[in-house]
Amino acid sequence: MTDAPAHGFDTLQIHAGARPDPATGARQTPIYQTTAYVFRDADHAAALFNLQEVGFIYSRLTNPTVAVLQERIATLEGGVGAVCCSSGHAAQIMALFPLMMPGNNVVVSTRLYGGTVTQFTHTIKRFGWNAKFVDFDDLDAVKAACDDQTRAVFCEAIANPGGYITDLDAISAIADEAGVPLIVDNTSATPYLCRPIEHGATLVVHSTTKYLTGNGTVTGGCVVDSGKFDWSASDKFPSLSAPEPAYHGLKFHETFGALAFTFHGIAIGLRDLGMTMNPQAAHYTLMGTETLSLRMDRHVENAMKIAEWLENDPRIDYVTYAGLKSSPYNKRVEKICPRGAGGLFTFAVKGGYEACVKLVNSLEIFSHVANLGDTRSLIIHSASTTHRQLTEEQQVAAGAAPEVVRVSIGTENAEDLIADLDQALAKATA
Repeated sequence: MTDAPAHGFDTLQIHAGARPDPATGARQTPIYQTTAYVFRDADHAAALFNLQEVGFIYSRLTNPTVAVLQERIATLEGGVGAVCCSSGHAAQIMALFPLMMPGNNVVVSTRLYGGTVTQFTHTIKRFGWNAKFVDFDDLDAVKAACDDQTRAVFCEAIANPGGYITDLDAISAIADEAGVPLIVDNTSATPYLCRPIEHGATLVVHSTTKYLTGNGTVTGGCVVDSGKFDWSASDKFPSLSAPEPAYHGLKFHETFGALAFTFHGIAIGLRDLGMTMNPQAAHYTLMGTETLSLRMDRHVENAMKIAEWLENDPRIDYVTYAGLKSSPYNKRVEKICPRGAGGLFTFAVKGGYEACVKLVNSLEIFSHVANLGDTRSLIIHSASTTHRQLTEEQQVAAGAAPEVVRVSIGTENAEDLIADLDQALAKATA
């Protein structure tokens, strides 16, 4: 879908995929609020439905506004194509759908967003799939977990909630050895801070709801295809390598080459799962991407100031921000996220669960919401909310222990945010 023009990130985040509207000359991408598109004639319609010609049929599958966003995200991530969908959770299912069959498993990191842990622990079992949870810092354990039924390895570049940074190069080498794709959730990092494909990832998923949109207005997800995986190297991925009955025996990898996964995601994934991104959501996210680098620089700058302040505060047990020199993940920042460790981290409050609840209730600038990646600074007590469904052991493994709160540092004045935390901590630990 994209040829990755030789421009800088700041230029691409504004211009990639976008062209003046051919009908009106409109410079900003219009919202194509339509369900269907008129065919030139019967032959044109047949060619589109047979995947012999690329075009627009029905907005569950393709939409001009969404198509611009797909090309932009693919370009920023260094992929060959992308498929946008209704949410980050939808993107995860969309990524796994062409790969998995009943009895197959995916090897996943223990350090994941709580909703993802629940999705992989319970929901995917309804498809007959299984997940093997492993500490991805234990490379031998990751390697041992991969077996004949493994069809993918899954992790987050910067893990939610703790801000831990995954050694993507090491994990991708294990996935390559096992002959399976590495899927990386890059929501917390964004392609500005980390480009997982450059570290060996096959697929990149996003909750576009978060940093890519950046203003807490719309939900969305995206799956980016690196185009680098050989789907026909084994018989593990028949959805991509074997004849597809729904398209008269068409073989996606043979027909579409590097774009096989992308075309399958649209022609089968969106067609049958129906996890469609609406064009208005795509429009909001397109506008959000235009300032992505500017916002991420400020998120990182503010997060560093606040993490350092918290680390030196006697009311705090520890801070997990990878940008801190004290973090065991600090050495990975330069290699995996050279522009910074993001704006997401956790800290443990002395006084435990009750102190965390008092802290959240006492803040004035920070918003208590179940979201991240907003221009506004956000806080949540994960153990009682986003990770509530997990056991305490799972909460601890995911970085969401009962004494921990998660913050998503916004773009406000850092001194104001520190003052807000200071007054709230005074009340919480009194």
